[in-house]
Amino acid sequence: MAERLFDECAIVLRESDHVAVLKRTVKAGDELRGARSLHVRQTIGAGHKIALKDIGEGQPITKYGQTIGFASSMIRAGDHVHTHNVVMRDFGRDYAFCADARPVEFYPAEQMRSFNGFARPNGRVGTRNYLAVISSVNCSASVSHYVRDRFRAAEFQRDFPNVDGVIAFTHKGGCAMDPGEPQRVLQRVLAGIARHPNIFGYVMIGLGCEVNQVDAVRQTYQLDAVRVGEIAPAFMNIQSTGGVRKTVEAGVAAVLKLLPTANELRRSLQPISKLILAENCGGSDGNSGITANPALGVASDELVRYGGTSVLAETPEIYGAEHLLTRRAVSREVGEKLVALIRWWENHAKQYGASIDNNPSHGNKEGGLTNIYEKSLGAVAKGGQSPLAAVYQYAEPITTPGFCFMDTPGYDPVSMTGLVAGGCNVGVFTTGRGSVYGCKPAPCLKVATNSALYQWMEEDMDINAGTILDGTETVEQVGRRIFEKIIAVASGEKTKSELAGLGDEEFAPWQLGPTF
Repeated sequence: MAERLFDECAIVLRESDHVAVLKRTVKAGDELRGARSLHVRQTIGAGHKIALKDIGEGQPITKYGQTIGFASSMIRAGDHVHTHNVVMRDFGRDYAFCADARPVEFYPAEQMRSFNGFARPNGRVGTRNYLAVISSVNCSASVSHYVRDRFRAAEFQRDFPNVDGVIAFTHKGGCAMDPGEPQRVLQRVLAGIARHPNIFGYVMIGLGCEVNQVDAVRQTYQLDAVRVGEIAPAFMNIQSTGGVRKTVEAGVAAVLKLLPTANELRRSLQPISKLILAENCGGSDGNSGITANPALGVASDELVRYGGTSVLAETPEIYGAEHLLTRRAVSREVGEKLVALIRWWENHAKQYGASIDNNPSHGNKEGGLTNIYEKSLGAVAKGGQSPLAAVYQYAEPITTPGFCFMDTPGYDPVSMTGLVAGGCNVGVFTTGRGSVYGCKPAPCLKVATNSALYQWMEEDMDINAGTILDGTETVEQVGRRIFEKIIAVASGEKTKSELAGLGDEEFAPWQLGPTF
C-alpha cells in the first residue's frame, strides 16, 4: 500500500461532483491523503474517474456539476467509475433560453490587435494564399490530382514563393445521389471552397454527365463573380473538353494563368476581427474537458472580444450538454435553432437503427470518457463563455461575428470540412489521444491535453495544455498561449501539420442520403 497526496493524483472540478479525474495512474490499495482522503479500491488509469463518495444504484453521477450518467450498481468511494458501472438514461435539461447570455465586453477600437494576412477584394482576409482545383464529382478526381501534381516540383516554390501551393479538392460524391438536400450540401461545400479567403483562384472540373453539374454549382452560387482582377475562374468538363489529357492540359493552363497574379500578393496588417476560428476536437480523453478544451474556450472568448468569430461544431458531441449553449443564446430563436438540430440528429440516428448516444469511440473510452454526456460536457468548453450569436447549417457561409455554432457530424474530417467551407480561415484542434490532422486551405493548430502525449508526439502537436494538469500553468495562461499562437499562425507561421505536409487528403464533404 502506498500513501500519496490527493491533489497530486486527482482533480475535483466542482465541489458537488461525485467523481474526480485522475492526473496519474493509481493502484489498488493506495491511500490518497490531503484535503480529501480516499482508499483506492481498483487500479485506475490516468484520465479516468474515481468515486469520491458512495453512489447508490440508479442514482445520478455528476462531473462538472452536471449529470454524466447513472450508477448501474452500487459504487463505493474509491471505485473506478466507467462503462462497467455507469448507464445512460434520458433526463431533463433546462434549456432556459438566453438566461445566461451576457453582453460581450469588447476591447476599444484603439486596442485592436492585428495579424499579417492577405486582403481580398470582398473585404475578407486570408491567412494563406492557395490556388484550388475543385472536382464537382468523384469521376473527375484523378484529373484534378493530375493538374495539381504539375505544380509539386521543387521549382514551384522557387518561382512562386508567395503562393502556398495548388490543392486538389476531391471527394467520393457528386453522382448517383439524391438531387435534393444531399446535392445542396455538396454544392454549398464546393462553393465555399471556391470563395474561401485562403483561396486566391480556382479551376472547377467535372465529368459532364453527373448529377452535380459544374454549371449548376456555378450558376446557383454565382461563381463567375469570384474573379481575380480581369481573370475569371475556369470551369470545364472532361467529356466536352475531349478527354483526360486535354482536360489536364486545360486545367494546367488555367492555373498558370492565375499564378503570376497570385504571386504578386503580399501580406499586410489586418485586424484580428477578420479571423474566423474553427474549433474541433478528436481523439478526446478524460483530460480534454479539463485542460485543452477550456483553454481553447479562453482563446475563443478573447477573439470574440476583439470582434472576431469563433465557431463550435460537432452536433452529436454536444448532446446532453446543449442546454449550456441554449442558456447563452442571444435570442430564443437562436436557442431553438440549436435544439431543432438535436432533434434532427435523434431522428436521423433512429432511421438507421442507431442511437445518438453510441459515442464515444473506442479510443475515447480508453482515455477515460464513459459516454456522450461526459464527452459533450467537455467538448462545449471549447466555446468559452461568450453568448451564442448564431447557429449555422453545414457549410453555410459564416457572416455573424462572435461565438457561433455549426451543425456538423462528429467525424473530424467531415466536421472540419464544413467549418472551412463556411469560411473559417484558421483552426484549433484539441486531442488527448493524438489525432493528426490538416485541413487545407486553413492552417490547423493541434493542442495536446496531457504532457505525456505532447512529449510522445511533439512533431505533431503545436501546444501542450498538459501543463495545467502538471500545475505549471493555469487554464487562463494556456488559453492566452493558444490565442497568441493563433495570431502567429494566421500571420504565416507554419503549423506542425503543415510542416508534415498534411491537409491535401482530408477534405471530406458530408454525404447525406442514399447512393443510387
